[in-house]
Amino acid sequence: MATYAFEYTEPTDEERALREEVRAFLAAELPAEFAQHEPSLGMSARHSAEFSKKMAEKGWLGMALPRRYGGHDRNAVARFVVVEEMLRSGAPVGAHWVADRQTGPQLMHFGTEAQREKFLPAIAAGECWFSIGMSEPDSGSDLASVRTQATKGDGGWLLNGTKIWTSGAQRNHYFIVLCRTHPAESSKHQGLSQFLVPLDSPGLTINPIAFLDGTTEFNEVVMEDVFVPDDMVVGELGHGWQQVTSELAFERAGPDRFLSAWQVFTWFVDKLGDDAPPDWLERAGRISARFWSLRQLSMAVSRAIDAGGAPAVEASIVKDIGTNFEQEIVQAIAEALDHEPSLDEAEVGAQLLARAVLTGPSFTIRGGTTEILRSVAAKGLRR
Repeated sequence: MATYAFEYTEPTDEERALREEVRAFLAAELPAEFAQHEPSLGMSARHSAEFSKKMAEKGWLGMALPRRYGGHDRNAVARFVVVEEMLRSGAPVGAHWVADRQTGPQLMHFGTEAQREKFLPAIAAGECWFSIGMSEPDSGSDLASVRTQATKGDGGWLLNGTKIWTSGAQRNHYFIVLCRTHPAESSKHQGLSQFLVPLDSPGLTINPIAFLDGTTEFNEVVMEDVFVPDDMVVGELGHGWQQVTSELAFERAGPDRFLSAWQVFTWFVDKLGDDAPPDWLERAGRISARFWSLRQLSMAVSRAIDAGGAPAVEASIVKDIGTNFEQEIVQAIAEALDHEPSLDEAEVGAQLLARAVLTGPSFTIRGGTTEILRSVAAKGLRR
């Protein structure tokens, strides 16, 4: 019977000290930020190059990367502490988010030495920003059905195809693109490869996708004979599927998977008083208890990674439970306040709630749909 990495854990003295350091930094930096912009909802954060560089100066980007590449040789739990405090506070971490969470570890595991030397120090300095080039029109969550083609040419590859829902492509420097380089033989998971592609490449067009509120964080990226040199292939040709699944497995269990609605929840708690309806108090209590449980599960996965484990099943379970919970929080608070006559729609909290209602459906899609995650968990549970 399989055993799993969900063991109760307490922070060490060093981790508590790090948390206090991060909180002091945020107390100093965020008041001016929030005077101009409302807090962010989890990882759907505002893009601030200035804030990302300040985090880098504190040593909080590339935390788990080796020092020889500009990192800090820290562990997954230390990064968990920093990320949790950033997301809990609504900090504008959008500039460095993908590069720090996914691209850096991906290149550390699968990149060439030249790629590591080129990109990792810039990522750790908050100076190189990445988007994700996986999803495609009509493919849904079935990444193995990608149709973007990479054709071998003189000294490199020509990429043709379309990626969609590419967050931040209009601002970021690069994205790692999943393409088909060889025909699928016995399985559609074969013949896929990954490429490092500058987002200002000739032949690459970025088309903003307007959201319901008029914002254009999502983009369609069209590639027409975009040339990528051989030295920008990530990992081994034809091993793209294995690399992508490894990348996704380790980004699914972080605090970003249960803190998207935290700012809305704390605003709701602030509205509670001695005369609060019993229903409000019950909702707040239930949400608090589940937050605590999810935080324990998530941190346990980080502990398992630090111990040398590969908790892909556990990560899928946390992401499934966490993102569904995020949606439930938004729904529960919206229902509680639906007929509240004193609700001021100009309040920052009310605006955050409106945005959470609008964006909440995406919580269970990004990073793998509920169906995909439950399939991963079910296969693991059968072992």
